[in-house]
Amino acid sequence: MPSTVADPVPVDGTYAELLKLAGPNVMSRLGVMAMGLTDAIVVGHHSAEQLGFHSLGWAPTGTVMVTGLGLLMGIQVMTARYRGAGQPEMTGAVLQRGLFYALLIGLISTVVLAAGGPFVLAHMGLPPAVVNGATPVLLVFSLSITPYLLADAVWLWLEGQERPHVPMVAMWVANAVNLALALWLVPGTSPFPVSGALAAAWVTFFARTALMLMLFAWVWHWPQSRELGVFWRGGHVRAASREQRRIGYASGISFAIEGGAFSAISFIAAQLGVMAVAAWAVVINVASLVFMVPLGIAAATGVLVARSVGARHLPGVRRAFRMGMTLALSVLALISLVVFFDSGLVVRIYADDPALLAMAGPPLFVACFFFMADGAQVVSAQALRSRGDIWWPTAMHFVSYIVVMLPLCWWLGVGRGLGLSGIVWGVAVASLLSGFALWMRFVALGGRMRSESA
Repeated sequence: MPSTVADPVPVDGTYAELLKLAGPNVMSRLGVMAMGLTDAIVVGHHSAEQLGFHSLGWAPTGTVMVTGLGLLMGIQVMTARYRGAGQPEMTGAVLQRGLFYALLIGLISTVVLAAGGPFVLAHMGLPPAVVNGATPVLLVFSLSITPYLLADAVWLWLEGQERPHVPMVAMWVANAVNLALALWLVPGTSPFPVSGALAAAWVTFFARTALMLMLFAWVWHWPQSRELGVFWRGGHVRAASREQRRIGYASGISFAIEGGAFSAISFIAAQLGVMAVAAWAVVINVASLVFMVPLGIAAATGVLVARSVGARHLPGVRRAFRMGMTLALSVLALISLVVFFDSGLVVRIYADDPALLAMAGPPLFVACFFFMADGAQVVSAQALRSRGDIWWPTAMHFVSYIVVMLPLCWWLGVGRGLGLSGIVWGVAVASLLSGFALWMRFVALGGRMRSESA
C-alpha cells in the first residue's frame, strides 16, 4: 500500500492560481485545435474539394469522439474533489477507472463508426462523388479515437492533479509530429499511395498515438504516481465509481448533443454545395480555435470549483466561478474585436481559392457575435458539473442546440436563402440562449450542492 499524501490543498482560489492553471489548459486545447487547423490548412491549399471531404469525414467521427471525451469528464472532477478533501491517495483509482472506460468507449466507437458511418453518409442525400470521397476519410479517423481517448483520460487526471503543463507539452510535441507528416503525405509526393484528406486522416492517427504514448510514459516515470495509488487496487470505492460514471453520463450526453448539432450543420451546409461545406469548415475551425480559450479557462475553473466542493467550502465554489467567468469574457471580448476587424485575413490563412474566400468571409464576420456567448456557456456548464448539478447543462444544450439551433440554421440558411451567414446567425442565437440560461442556473443555486458531491 502506498504512503498517504494527505496534506489538503488551499480552498480559496486566486486569480494567480486560476491563471496558472488556465494558461497551460488553454495552450493544450489550442494544441488540439492546431492539429485540426494544420490539417485543414494543408488540405485546403492542396484542394478545396479535398477540404470538403475532410470536413464531412470528420463530422460523424468528431461527434463520437467528443461524446467519449464527455464520458470521461468525471476523471477531472473526482480527482480535484479528492485533492480538496485531503485524500489525494484515492485519485489513482480514478485514473484506473478512467483508462478502462476510455479503452472500452474507444473500441466500441471505432466499431460503430466503421459499421454505420458509411451508411449515414450514403443516406444524407449527398452527391455520390462527395460520399465516395468522405467515406474512407471517416474510416481512418475512426481508428484514432481509442488512442486519443486513452490520452485524454491521463490528460484530465493530470489537470485534476493541477499538473496541466504535462499534457500541454505532450500536445505540442504531437503537433510537431502532425505537421511534419502532413507536409510529407498530403501533397501525394511521398512513397505511400495516399494524398489529400485521406492522408491527413492517417496523419491524425499517428499524431494521436504519439500523444498517448508520451502521457503514459510521463505517468509511469512520475514518482508521485505510486503515492497516489496509480499502480495499486486498494482505492476503489463503489460510491466514488458511481459518481464518476454519473458525471460522465451527463457530460457525455451533453457533449454528444453539442458536437452532434455542430456536425449536423455540415450537412445543412452541404445542401448549399460542396464549396459551402468547405467554407463552413473554415468558419467552424476559426470558431473552434477561439472556443479553446474559454474551454481551457472552464477546465481550470472546474478544477477550482471541484476542489472547493471536496473541501465543502461554498464561498470558494462561488469565487472560482466568478473568476473564471470574468477572465473568459474579458479575453473573448478582445479576440472578437480582432477577428471582427480582420476576418478576411483570417480566411486567407486557410485557402487561396477566390470562391472559397468570398463564401467564408461574411459568415466569419457574423461568428464574432457568438464568441462571448459560447464562452459563457462552457464556463457555466463546467462549473455546474463540478459542483454536482450535472443534468441542467445537458438539458440546456438539448434545448439550445437541437430544438433551437438546427431548425433555425436550416430556416435562415436554406429556407430563407441567407446562405452560410444565415446558418451562423442561427448558431449565435442558440449560443446566447445556452450561455444566459446556464449562468442564471449557477447563480440561482446559491448555497445548494448535491450531497454526493460534498
